[in-house]
Amino acid sequence: MWRRVISLSSSISSSKSTLSNQAAYRLKVWESLTTEPKGGIVSWDKTPFITFVLGGPGSGKGTQCEKIVETFGFTHLSAGDLLRREIASNSKDGTMILKAVIEGKIVPSEVTVKLIKKEMESSDNVKFLIDGFPRTEENRIAFEQMIGAEPNIVLYFDCPEKEMVERVLSRNQGRVDDNINTMEKRLKVFEALSLPVINYYSNKGKLHKIDAVGTVDEIFEQVRPIFDACKDNWSTTGDKMRI
Repeated sequence: MWRRVISLSSSISSSKSTLSNQAAYRLKVWESLTTEPKGGIVSWDKTPFITFVLGGPGSGKGTQCEKIVETFGFTHLSAGDLLRREIASNSKDGTMILKAVIEGKIVPSEVTVKLIKKEMESSDNVKFLIDGFPRTEENRIAFEQMIGAEPNIVLYFDCPEKEMVERVLSRNQGRVDDNINTMEKRLKVFEALSLPVINYYSNKGKLHKIDAVGTVDEIFEQVRPIFDACKDNWSTTGDKMRI
């Protein structure tokens, strides 16, 4: 589990080490350890290794995430699954999310990031696959601001539109968005809004484009070397502190 720790530099620098104010100094340190800071620096005692997994609906990214979890021990956080779980809860946010999904619109960034953040904070793992997010530049910026981290790598499963439509309509999972009308809306939204995100991470050298046509194992053979090359980066992740 991630544990929040608070920087004491401001408390220490503003206190004198004289006998007359030792009691006040101790009180200030205790307060900084037991209360949330107002505008202060908050850091995690474990730096997460984050992978964004992007691709259109039906691109097969969820299936590949299962393979990555099984092979490399990541925790899989599906933005879509988290949103559907919130819908099932019948909460106020869930009602708003359902309306957005039916209309083929993007759920507000802060809502999705809040759900992702909650799952990350409650996990004992430090390796995360965040599937289906960010879908827009607004999503990306909100994630970086609310989580305080960028992804280490980004996978983009590139799949022809015809193939994606056939896969979604044939999977018959009873999902509210698995119909031709909603599918067409989702594809248009993905194409219009996700390309800037893909280009952003490509320019930063973090994007790995995967040909998403083929068998599950054939596609995974493109994915495996990417994670094999990153093992040294996450082996010491839990010993670092990010401020």
